[in-house]
Amino acid sequence: MPHPYVLLSAAVSLDGCLDDTGPERLLLSGPADFDRVDEVRASVDAILVGAGTIRADNPRLLVNSPERRAARVAGGGPEYPLKVTVSGSGDLDPAARFWHTGGEKLLYTTDKGAERARAHGLAADVVALGSELDWRRLLEHLYAVRGVRRLMVEGGGRIHTQLLTQGLADELQLVLAPLFVGDPDAPRLFGPGAYQAGRLRLLETRPIGDVVLMRYEPTAPGTGPLPAAADHHWLALACDLAERCPPSGTAFSVGAVVVAADGTELARGHSREGADPVVHAEEAALAKIDPTDSRLATATVYSSLEPCARRASRPAPCARLILDAGVRRVVTAWREPDTFVAGADGSGVLAEGGATVVVLPEHEDRAKAPNGHLIGR
Repeated sequence: MPHPYVLLSAAVSLDGCLDDTGPERLLLSGPADFDRVDEVRASVDAILVGAGTIRADNPRLLVNSPERRAARVAGGGPEYPLKVTVSGSGDLDPAARFWHTGGEKLLYTTDKGAERARAHGLAADVVALGSELDWRRLLEHLYAVRGVRRLMVEGGGRIHTQLLTQGLADELQLVLAPLFVGDPDAPRLFGPGAYQAGRLRLLETRPIGDVVLMRYEPTAPGTGPLPAAADHHWLALACDLAERCPPSGTAFSVGAVVVAADGTELARGHSREGADPVVHAEEAALAKIDPTDSRLATATVYSSLEPCARRASRPAPCARLILDAGVRRVVTAWREPDTFVAGADGSGVLAEGGATVVVLPEHEDRAKAPNGHLIGR
């Protein structure tokens, strides 16, 4: 199921610490960056922090600017974003400022934690996720039940680590402060874990006073049937490529990208690319890769439309080309309709050949956009 766009936000010292071990909160940013954070808060549907952050910092998590709050209301939204926290135990102080400032509050917990939280009389909607906390279930609930499309996560380090290692973070906004903490017991932003291979993509760097904002997005595909945040980024690129196709009244406009397991783009292509009026997107992309490239065995093909199972213009359909290339994971936005081929089932061909097919229907409208004249839209 779809889940919100997850934005991780944090400020750290040069040696990677979120705070020191003193009694007062270490201020890593200055007024200009605090205002930037306020602007980001005003742009999201919900803000999430862990129970540890509530205990340690007692935050309010408000949009401080009256003008930004007024703009939210004028746009049809609530004055403040939904405030969300996560606690396995449900053992939280009902007097914490989190519960008594801003708008609606939501606690995700376990079945046992829900009993404890309700006994404490927390001023929040309490949602039990079962015997254990499950981030995918949590995000799906936020999306489907609470209508959250953009979620800002402000800590702590354990939650940031879990979301990144599970492939659920779409963006990291990291502010680097020009100071050292040096305390081995100080909390750090990231802990050990099975992080993505390869490098994240740098989206932006910006000095803000004496700190530097760096924005990154993950690039490594997911594994198996569970989608990762990077799968959405790459599939969105495939949909963008579909917009570049020369128009046709007899063939779909499709974009495709082939990505190695470490997030390296191997090739991209789109329908009717170059001088070939019948080339398909996946075919065009795969033709640019050395067939002996060992990375193909663990690569993912992203295609805005399900790879074809049958075609008249070439001997081999794209599903077969993908399997012959050794690729065993395909992510697509849209199952092929019967417009040109009745009973098209490229996903079935791929599955029979041992490939995993992941369909992300939240991208379907973008995949259909350049094909509206073919499907009666």
